[in-house]
Amino acid sequence: MNKTDGLNDSDNCSPSEDPEKRVFVALHFAVILFGIPSNVFFLFVSYRLIRQKIDLGVYLFNLALSDLLFIACLPVWIQFALNDTWIYGKTACVVCVFLLFTNFYTSAVLLSCIAVDRYLAIVHPLQFCKIRKRRIAVSVSIAAWIFTVIFNAITVHPNSIYKEIEDYTICLDLFPLPQQQKWVNVARFVVGFLIPALVVGFCYWQICWDVKKNQTLGSMERRHVFKLLGGILLTLYLCFGPVHIMMILRVLLEECPYPNWLFVGYKASVFLSTLNCLADPLLYGFTSRTGQASASNLLLIFRRIGKKDGQREAGPQNNQILGTGVDSNHKISMYCTSELQL
Repeated sequence: MNKTDGLNDSDNCSPSEDPEKRVFVALHFAVILFGIPSNVFFLFVSYRLIRQKIDLGVYLFNLALSDLLFIACLPVWIQFALNDTWIYGKTACVVCVFLLFTNFYTSAVLLSCIAVDRYLAIVHPLQFCKIRKRRIAVSVSIAAWIFTVIFNAITVHPNSIYKEIEDYTICLDLFPLPQQQKWVNVARFVVGFLIPALVVGFCYWQICWDVKKNQTLGSMERRHVFKLLGGILLTLYLCFGPVHIMMILRVLLEECPYPNWLFVGYKASVFLSTLNCLADPLLYGFTSRTGQASASNLLLIFRRIGKKDGQREAGPQNNQILGTGVDSNHKISMYCTSELQL
């Protein structure tokens, strides 16, 4: 992304323009094209879950909001990749980097919250009913945002992410890494990925173990649970794992002249992290049964928006699909299954 003459110029220690950048730019355009409508739709779906007083909807709503904030900055990063220079100034660079890592770590924290919520709902369904409330989920989500903002305020240093070199300017992708940024990369790996990955892995390992022992669940419900859990783990590990591993590799292996394979691998891992904006609505909004039911109901409302009785007919259908109209004699027997279907 930097304008240098050689592949590994030891004078300025910067990688040359990579031919793969146009591929990355095209892929980022695809993320914008599909990410905005899917996350806006997912925002409405999760809002409907919140209105049903389902605490999971609060976490999903915040995931969609975080993804939309990040997608709003993608055109700026695309322009930077195309022109190989940052034209928006130091303040805009700090803001865009701040939003980038806010999306990373808000998503990681919220995924951990969802993992803990599912763990309590399935493994300990009766002991923690009181804390699995919508207002508790709102408080936890606010705390997640506050934690992420504070963590980014500590780790995003303007002098470590912004640099003016002759006739062009660089934002974020400084080569080689400043010494201060190396410690920041280690902190981001541990706090922003390793801890959430361990929490999610532990919770879903316990859930899988409990589901296997539960003889009351049919094979269809078990397949649905394993599919959903596998998708969540894949989202966290595939989207956020490579970029944080590359952060550590840059700390350990980055020397002048700069190895081009490490640069290309780093750029590829950054792109994988942007796929999180597509994975969240796809995984939760269209894979989970509650998400599918809410999406279907929302489309039904749109079709009947011109009819006077549209809203009146949509309410009872929502209750039936989401299981809120279940007969009292069957509530206890269906409790565990309904938690898995979320």
